[in-house]
Amino acid sequence: MGGNGCVWSSDEIVIKSPNDKRLYRVIELENRLCALLVHDPEIYADDSSKTLENSTEEDEETFDDQDEDDEYEDEEEDDENDTEKEVKGKGIFSQTKKAAAAMCVGMGSFCDPVEAQGLAHFLEHMLFMGSTEFPDENEYDSYLSKHGGSSNAYTETEHTCYHFEIKREFLKGALMRFSQFFISPLMKVEAMEREVLAVDSEFNQALQNDACRLQQLQCHTSQLGHAFNKFFWGNKKSLIDAMEKGINLREQIMKLYMNYYQGGLMKLVVIGGEPLDTLQSWVMELFANVRKGPQIKPQFTVEGTIWKAGKLFRLEAVKDVHVLDLTWTLPCLHQEYLKKSEDYLAHLLGHEGRGSLHSFLKGRGWATSISAGVGDEGMHRSSIAYIFVMSIHLTDSGLEKIFDIIGFVYQYIKLLRQVSPQKWIFKELQDIGNMEFRFAEEQPQDDYAAELAGNLLIYPAEHVIYGDYMYEVWDEDMIKHLLGFFMPENMRIDVVSKSFAKSQDFHYEPWFGSRYTEEDISPSLMELWRNPPEIDVSLQLPSQNGFIPTDFSIRANDISNDLVTVTSPTCIIDEPLIRFWYKLDNTFKLPRVNTYFRINLKGGYDNVKNCILTELFIHLLKDELNEIIYQASVAKLETSVSIFSDKLELKVYGFNDKLPVLLSKVLAIAKSFLPSDDRFKVIKEDVVRTLKNTNMKPLSHSSYLRLQVLCQSFYDVDEKLSILHGLSLADLMAFIPELRSQLYIEGLCHGNLSQEEAIHISNIFKSIFSVQPLPIEMRHQERVICLPSGANLVRNVSVKNKCETNSVIELYFQIEQEKGMELTRLKALIDLFDEILEEPFFNQLRTKEQLGYVVECSPRERIDNFISGLDELLEGLDDESFENYRSGLMAKLLEKDPSLTYESNRFWNQITDKRYMFDQSQKEAEDLKTIKKNDVISWYKTYLQQWSPKCRRLAVRVWGCNTNIKESEKHSKSALVIEDLTAFKLSSEFYQSLC
Repeated sequence: MGGNGCVWSSDEIVIKSPNDKRLYRVIELENRLCALLVHDPEIYADDSSKTLENSTEEDEETFDDQDEDDEYEDEEEDDENDTEKEVKGKGIFSQTKKAAAAMCVGMGSFCDPVEAQGLAHFLEHMLFMGSTEFPDENEYDSYLSKHGGSSNAYTETEHTCYHFEIKREFLKGALMRFSQFFISPLMKVEAMEREVLAVDSEFNQALQNDACRLQQLQCHTSQLGHAFNKFFWGNKKSLIDAMEKGINLREQIMKLYMNYYQGGLMKLVVIGGEPLDTLQSWVMELFANVRKGPQIKPQFTVEGTIWKAGKLFRLEAVKDVHVLDLTWTLPCLHQEYLKKSEDYLAHLLGHEGRGSLHSFLKGRGWATSISAGVGDEGMHRSSIAYIFVMSIHLTDSGLEKIFDIIGFVYQYIKLLRQVSPQKWIFKELQDIGNMEFRFAEEQPQDDYAAELAGNLLIYPAEHVIYGDYMYEVWDEDMIKHLLGFFMPENMRIDVVSKSFAKSQDFHYEPWFGSRYTEEDISPSLMELWRNPPEIDVSLQLPSQNGFIPTDFSIRANDISNDLVTVTSPTCIIDEPLIRFWYKLDNTFKLPRVNTYFRINLKGGYDNVKNCILTELFIHLLKDELNEIIYQASVAKLETSVSIFSDKLELKVYGFNDKLPVLLSKVLAIAKSFLPSDDRFKVIKEDVVRTLKNTNMKPLSHSSYLRLQVLCQSFYDVDEKLSILHGLSLADLMAFIPELRSQLYIEGLCHGNLSQEEAIHISNIFKSIFSVQPLPIEMRHQERVICLPSGANLVRNVSVKNKCETNSVIELYFQIEQEKGMELTRLKALIDLFDEILEEPFFNQLRTKEQLGYVVECSPRERIDNFISGLDELLEGLDDESFENYRSGLMAKLLEKDPSLTYESNRFWNQITDKRYMFDQSQKEAEDLKTIKKNDVISWYKTYLQQWSPKCRRLAVRVWGCNTNIKESEKHSKSALVIEDLTAFKLSSEFYQSLC
């Protein structure tokens, strides 16, 4: 056991942005655990006199009866997630922020024993299952849930990270429970038996994911004995098989824990509003008993290459895609982070401007997108090697030209060798990195804690923040050295495609069951790539970037106090053509601005043909804009173009200096652009492929089917495909002038621009789009079905992917239409019910009954049983627990937006919903104060209990390939199964549109 002393500390070592108001202290305990303590003055900015240690009083009740399990999540990200997160409403007058903590342990899946693969991931799961001090399996997350918090964890190849956030005054109580993960976890056998199923369920969620299948193929085909040559996920087979072979899984997991979960391999981050001395005293008290150990990371000896040279692997895809991945192995560059030479090469190989590989291959109709670089995931950025990947999304014709494409890649690499590294390009990247560091936007607290903890494993403490941004050392020789690794004999080729040759020489990857072939590349091709005889004249280095900002002045510092104190957007223009909202930022004071617009297009959603023509136009417009918006995005000025029914949504956001210039260019092209025949063919093919891939995931499929029932106007994917196949360029050319002939624009300008500059932006619109305004009656208005009293409806559909074993049930309850002042109270009741329900729902259906990894839905009978039993759960909720849930929800509602982007998105959601209630969160928090437990029970009995006439429900059931949908319909005795959706909707009533 370690002592409780601190052997080293520093308040000055961490380099931070001059705009960062937080204080940082690095300490090392006697047990060698390193901790970064972060005092965030905004956490208690509204109440600096608060007694900060009051969370310890809560812990006198430590062994209360509580019901929650953790929200386990792994490193896989859903590819349908949008980068601009929609954040649950936050109070605009509040200054509250949550506290957070994270622990990264320098051990991951590379340490899995061969006989029990996935063990490190399994260990991550097991640490949530109770400790000696807190033996209840759900104690940790139950505590977080009751106090407005949440938790997460993931296992990487060389580290495992655990993190949480919580209402500010309960940080110490959460740390008490969290610290026991790393001191005395129980690892109970009965919990292990259940968690094996949870790991297996998590694996099954990824089973039909092409990116995961490719990664596992690369592991499977790596050299025997290499650290990559394992199955990192783990599943029932890998873990249960180990037990059946006589391996004591508990002994193995305890051995892994005892070997690596020790102070020298742990990096802790704690973010709180308390003084640094208080945070330090808590860490010393609570983490002193972590076992002492050296700061020596596990070493992995590697002999030879990862993969055999001269091979091409073809992997059969689940989705309709064609992707060419070229992979080069580089040496580990952890110690070279000041140079970022690999990022210099990624910048050039992945560039999308004129003269780039992307522009060249796109011009030939072979590729639709390119990305290049060393990924952030552990397998690509390990102590063994850095893995540099160029990923090229191909067209049908590009699939036939793979070897030609690789030839042009090597021509560009030869160009990089010939012209030698360019210092001016490095200087641009350096300026952009420093600019981003200086004016970084804040993240949610737990994300920031996890990022810092991970960085402590990579960088020295002084660069824990700056390390990701800094281009400190120009090293031309290092760039040339790395270019030497970009040779055919050091390249792996993977082709992922649905168009899979029906060869007899296929193999199966054993864990995912993926089908693949392995081919030899001819020596003559290898030689041609090694030294291309010529370089196509179209391939060139990028030009200098004119979008890099130079003006970083803050407008709020020069504006009158009246504008500075405004807390919500103000409508500064309201005309037949345009309505424009404006708010000057005085909260974050960064040289950034977010400008969002929705443009109603004439007739864009009148019928299915117009709908698909509009979508084609938007995709072709994005294609035309790509070179301009890519160059701006390198300079951190981003553009997003998307479609919502008849509305084109345009977002231009980032550093404000050059934003008007970019917006003018984008709008000028949008006004005059007409597509060419060759791009029409490529984009049409891409849209066809996208539509074919829609609803391949059961969870997104269930949401799609729900909206198909609820929305009066909903054009089905198959309808769109049918129309799309028959469309020509002539159809589109005839449609575009009408589409652009009348418009209505609604927009928001929020950030570091004055009102005069915002008006100038609106004038750019009016000068470029000098067209007739689109009257309100010609704009699409969505109407939602009004389910009849006592409705109990079921929609049954089989999975689209016939190899998908996962099933989904989504249960939708329709409440009253929101009206006037009752809106916020009703929303407060629903949100509080959700807050109370979430933990026991997850604990019962995921942990105890093991129905799935993502428990937002479950098999209907058990959902019904659970809902029926909520009466007892709610009645049994004591006053203290109810108050904890209520105050936890209030804390979430009144939490300060972490960044300008979050605040803008909150405002924009109100604008697009046509509610304009910018202080909705504050009003909801006010209404919460008056809501009692009996109000929640009454609401539940009125709207969720089946005997109530106001209970109106729709169950959407997506059945996996291993289920019998006909058999399931026999059990829908009391429900009306929707067989003919068209007839059902024709006979239904619909609410009036709010939008």
